[in-house]
Amino acid sequence: MLITKTYHDIPSALDNGKPMRIFVIAPNVPGYPQAKFPGVVCFSEIYQVTGPVERFAGQIASHGYVVACPSTYHEFEGPEPIPYDTEGTDRGNDYKIEKTIAAYDEDATLSIDLLCSLPNCNGRIAATGMCLGGHLAFRAAFDHRVLASVCFFATDIHSATLGKDKNDDSLIRVRRGDLTGKGELVMIFGKQDTHVPREGRDLIRKEVEDADVIASFLEVQAQHAFIRDESSKGRWDAALTRSLFSFMLEAFERTVGRDLGPRDGALKPIEHVC
Repeated sequence: MLITKTYHDIPSALDNGKPMRIFVIAPNVPGYPQAKFPGVVCFSEIYQVTGPVERFAGQIASHGYVVACPSTYHEFEGPEPIPYDTEGTDRGNDYKIEKTIAAYDEDATLSIDLLCSLPNCNGRIAATGMCLGGHLAFRAAFDHRVLASVCFFATDIHSATLGKDKNDDSLIRVRRGDLTGKGELVMIFGKQDTHVPREGRDLIRKEVEDADVIASFLEVQAQHAFIRDESSKGRWDAALTRSLFSFMLEAFERTVGRDLGPRDGALKPIEHVC
């Protein structure tokens, strides 16, 4: 499926009010000008919308989704990607801590609002992201409009609960039921990911499952940032990325790709048969 690329500058109500540029990559079916598609918010890592993020989003769009990629650090600088070098990494990590949770959440809300306003989006919304973006896709799931979130090596969700210097309240909100009865969650981690160690992965799984959130957990033999096809420091695994991309598309197709109507209550107990 062909795709088109554009962008929208959306005003922010927080901090200094600098607008956020949201890049939109959408399917293009010649001869069908009124076609509508589900929407996906694709959150980036700490380097903003880089080549790998844009290519990842473009692949999603080519499967029939309108994809919105917000420029996460619009409070601090323009929408240009941050270089994958030492200075860029330090800058992105500093911004990650300096930016408030409320500002991250506003970015998600504005991105979802934009998708729902586009004439080629049918209003059925999913979210995904890598690294910091995986964390932001997790938080986007708190919005009732998001029917599925696929989170690749989501960093920092576990940090506050483990006593680290973060202000994130994601697991606190999970514990109080803010995700219960909402959309579906898919968490994908590399078992050799030093950014999300086993204690963090185990904690996230426990909190999500204890809250009866519909969720899948995949732990694969990979390091951090294994889906980044550029400057991955030798960690990119193309074959594994392809497999997990298919898993993500299955979740999207089943949740936002089809309108199943409202859920009619709790699922019936599974019969124990061979």
